[in-house]
Amino acid sequence: MALKYESNPYTTTQLTALVILRVMIGWHLLYEGLVKFLDPYWSSLAFLRDSFWNIFTTVTNNSILLSIVDSINIWGLMIIGFCLIAGLFSRTSTIAGMILLLLYYISNPPFIGFTSLMPSEGSYLIINKTLIEIGALLVLTVFPTGRYVGFDLYINKLSQSRKAAI
Repeated sequence: MALKYESNPYTTTQLTALVILRVMIGWHLLYEGLVKFLDPYWSSLAFLRDSFWNIFTTVTNNSILLSIVDSINIWGLMIIGFCLIAGLFSRTSTIAGMILLLLYYISNPPFIGFTSLMPSEGSYLIINKTLIEIGALLVLTVFPTGRYVGFDLYINKLSQSRKAAI
């Protein structure tokens, strides 16, 4: 029985643009994670203390919980970033990236009345860079390029080969 692989529904330009977007976001997340990992003094303490919501600020009162949150943040950024760059588990990676970024957004939203003690990179109202990156990851979730350029292609082929062998 011949194997039938999913054909590429994108033009070369579309696929190239989507893969570039995926790699750029992946690089951003991976680099942010690496910077935090390599800095022995980095902690999410200041960011969480600056939050308007008690659920985030209470994490700062427990050093063990803060350490766990910091580790999950660092490793989450690095793993999600690597997977996006490699096109590995693309859909899972984009969803995990959206969840992580959504936590950043919710903890310190750019709304009127939500004062921030931390310096801001710009002036935002509702839409900021984090929300834009969440939107870009949403696009990558519904247009999964890893199936055509990335390790997901090989996982898909291996899965189909095993199904054909049964």
